[in-house]
Amino acid sequence: MTTRKKALILGATGGIGAAVSARLSDAGRAITGLSRRDGLDWTAPAQAEAALLRAADAGPFDLIFDATGALTIGEAQPEKKLAAIEAEAMLAQFAVNAVGPALILKHHTRLLPRQGRSVFATLSARVGSIGDNRLGGWISYRAAKAALNQVVRTAAVEIARTRPEAICAALHPGTVRTTLSTPVIGQGGPSVLAPEDAAARLLSVLDGLTPAKSGGFYAYDGQPIPW
Repeated sequence: MTTRKKALILGATGGIGAAVSARLSDAGRAITGLSRRDGLDWTAPAQAEAALLRAADAGPFDLIFDATGALTIGEAQPEKKLAAIEAEAMLAQFAVNAVGPALILKHHTRLLPRQGRSVFATLSARVGSIGDNRLGGWISYRAAKAALNQVVRTAAVEIARTRPEAICAALHPGTVRTTLSTPVIGQGGPSVLAPEDAAARLLSVLDGLTPAKSGGFYAYDGQPIPW
């Protein structure tokens, strides 16, 4: 009897997280979802870790998809210039966009199987690329996503030592019409993706990754993004 594949979706009630959950469920995956309503709030890390460890009882998971993250936190908007930096807002960006995913990876030995192919994927952003930064601005969000990329790369190195078939990836989903992006992009234009379209593209990218590509940073079309 074949064991049913399991997926853990963090941020499962958000636009992309919900779309990923639905698509995987339709494909027959057993889904465990976590969201803020379950205590998954990375600005309260002890509470969030406790929620994560409760969910670990349903694992291990062959796919962990982290769709948490925030562009705006509270009333702080992305900075347009250096003079707009505020320490508290910047720390909140790091808590949600870098520390949170790092705490998920901290528990990889409980969450990922020791044998067989498994995937940890987290939503980064192209603006987190240092090499691709041509416009400036959004300093805190950019810096937090750049930190996230380093976390993923470093985690991939360590995890490969005990789980050689595991894959870690940072993903740029494109501009997606979600509650995260709408305050900034409005209704957007034809290049703005619906969450369902973004989910399909991102899962396709993950399906095509091999352990040799673990630790990479990929766009929704599968192309690598410079660090």
